[in-house]
Amino acid sequence: MNARTKRAAWVALVAAPALVLTGCGGGDTDSGDSGGGGDFELTFATSYNEDQPQHECGAAVIKDEVESADVGISVEIYPSSQLGGDADRIAALASGDIDMDIQGASALGAVYEPVSVLDAAYVFDDADHLAAFAASDDGQQVFTDFADETGVNTLGVWSAGARHFTANKPILSPEDLEGLRIRFPGSPQYLLNAQALGASATEVAYEELYLALQQGTVDGQENPITNIASQNLQEVQSDLSLTEHQLNTNLVLIGEVWDEFDEDQQQVVSDAVAKAVDEVTSCVDEEDGATIEEWESGDDWNVHSDVDVDAFREQAVSWFQENLDDDSLTVFEAIRASAS
Repeated sequence: MNARTKRAAWVALVAAPALVLTGCGGGDTDSGDSGGGGDFELTFATSYNEDQPQHECGAAVIKDEVESADVGISVEIYPSSQLGGDADRIAALASGDIDMDIQGASALGAVYEPVSVLDAAYVFDDADHLAAFAASDDGQQVFTDFADETGVNTLGVWSAGARHFTANKPILSPEDLEGLRIRFPGSPQYLLNAQALGASATEVAYEELYLALQQGTVDGQENPITNIASQNLQEVQSDLSLTEHQLNTNLVLIGEVWDEFDEDQQQVVSDAVAKAVDEVTSCVDEEDGATIEEWESGDDWNVHSDVDVDAFREQAVSWFQENLDDDSLTVFEAIRASAS
């Protein structure tokens, strides 16, 4: 089964009746009968800017596909956290105040801790592994449990790019992190990742990252390629090490309005999300590849591809197996067991 087939299978599974929750619906509709269809104006809120792949190749694709199907659904996108931060939006989604959202797995750990494991360091080998797990029975169980806990359905999952380290020296093995103050986001899963990788984590807001590196408050940081480029970190760092230590895992979420849709409308939305999952994956691969190739041929970065990924993965996996508890450990071990 190739990656596209895996992603299609995943979306088909989450659209199955077993995952449909009961609820009163959150969209504006001309029909009050649950499950009876009608006209809907969906509020689709995200934290991503309009030039990021999660918007261009994700949310915008979903909107275009749904509206072009002409099944009585229109979509209004509110990017850049216009309708609140992650915590505010997941609460609004659960209450029906917004209808759709795209959130990182680590952020969702605040409402259902085991789902944050999808952002654990080296839990996935690559985007194909993520797709395979999402389509598996174990993966489906994670999203069913998340829905039971929150009242929110997961329609799709994608990787928005692997995260890598930058510093003023190469980071090719766990030993190279010793003595370095590395900026990590402040969410619990990211801080667990730092411990698993052997890094000394310093919490710095993303908006303050450039200045912190420039002033030496931190010695290095980790981010996906698109963020490294947008922050112009080559001006304050010299070495990019392609550690690929974490996939930026995003979930496409829908609230109680899902139960207001008829079967045709559910299928259209599911198909739109499936296309967006493919588009985001392709966009990220192409953009990251082109950017890295440009950096390798230029003078902005010393790009290091000779990272001992096996050493990093072995250390991280061992740490998580020893330190995760209960449901989080169950999810972690299920993901690792699904690696090819």
